[in-house]
Amino acid sequence: MSNALAISGVTAVLQYCLNLVYNSPSSVLASVAVTALAPDIIQGNLGGANAQLQVNIFLHQVTYNPGWRNVGLPTLASDGATRLMNPPLALDLHYLLTVYATEDTQAEALLGYAVLMLHENPILPRSLIQTALSPANIPHTSPLTANPLFNVLTTTGLANQIEMIKISPSPLGREEIAWIWTALKSDYRPTFPFQVSVALIQPTLPSSFSLPVLSRNISIQAGPPPQLLAWQTPHQQSAHAPGNQVVVTGQALSGASLVVLTNGRLGIQYKPFAPVSTTPTSVTFTIPEDPANLPAGVYNLSMLFLDSTGNVTASTNLMPFPIAPRILLPFAPGTAVANSAGTLVTINCDPQVLPNQSVSLALGGASVPAQTFAAPTATLTFQFPTLSGPYLARLQVDGVDSPIQVKWHPPPPVFSGPFLTV
Repeated sequence: MSNALAISGVTAVLQYCLNLVYNSPSSVLASVAVTALAPDIIQGNLGGANAQLQVNIFLHQVTYNPGWRNVGLPTLASDGATRLMNPPLALDLHYLLTVYATEDTQAEALLGYAVLMLHENPILPRSLIQTALSPANIPHTSPLTANPLFNVLTTTGLANQIEMIKISPSPLGREEIAWIWTALKSDYRPTFPFQVSVALIQPTLPSSFSLPVLSRNISIQAGPPPQLLAWQTPHQQSAHAPGNQVVVTGQALSGASLVVLTNGRLGIQYKPFAPVSTTPTSVTFTIPEDPANLPAGVYNLSMLFLDSTGNVTASTNLMPFPIAPRILLPFAPGTAVANSAGTLVTINCDPQVLPNQSVSLALGGASVPAQTFAAPTATLTFQFPTLSGPYLARLQVDGVDSPIQVKWHPPPPVFSGPFLTV
């Protein structure tokens, strides 16, 4: 792979090749300057009638190479942050080759030599690239030596990248040519558009590299694989709170050894813990009471199966599992205080809430976000408009609502708490 200087290296190689064509002893043309500048700069430097012949290659566009675009897509580890690989940045380079002359037929001659060189060299040999980018092979009189980057271009790795550099025509319509030259704010000169493909630039970001496998423990079990299908909540709640006992149904769950809870967004991989009981179709476990390390939110739930030596032999699928926050009751005196903005409500909750979590409190039909806090906390404040009366209170953390009480019998069902009276 090449490094970030690959684009500059391609331009330098093209300059080198054109210099060989125009300034060889057998050339029928006088001295020709080969440059890689913006046309408006050249426009300002053009001399009078006896100006030196000049050929310019201008990189006017860089695009992703479609063939390499989906090769080696970025992959991350289970934490959602650790990079596992660095896919290459594959670029196609679009050039305009323009010739400048002041006498009849000179521009055509310059253009003919250049287009023939590109036609005869559709693939640039690796040896040519190495020679072109080696300062030892360039005469001191060459204009390439004036490039302040030239001495470091030999480190591009362009000659050693997996795919070789290819040159192909890239025709542009009259309107496209007109738009380009209008944008360049310079007078049009005979121009040949072409494309160079592909420059493969290797990112240098650190990535994870797994250790080799020292031993392989492979076992085969008859029957369907272990799988989690659904979880059950009491009293038709939408989520479980810490301390609640959970029943998860599925298949082939006998012998499930550990319960695993992970939350990639929060970067939490909670320490696996043992279930209360298992059957072929269900696993029962208690959500740990760990306010500082197991905040409310949506987790991935799975089960691990261990052998007698403690090695993992199988695991289930991942299933979304919400853990609900709880409003600690009863409400303390001074929970709701009138101020100039309305009513300031302060509540205590379990478990603690993290600063990067989305937190809001609903009182009746009105919901407001929590006031900013900088550290994990179990005490939250909310600024409401002026309140008066009893309100059903619901705390929401990362989209998971706190439990509410409902009186189901006799019908119709009615809410029974928690109510905050202001």
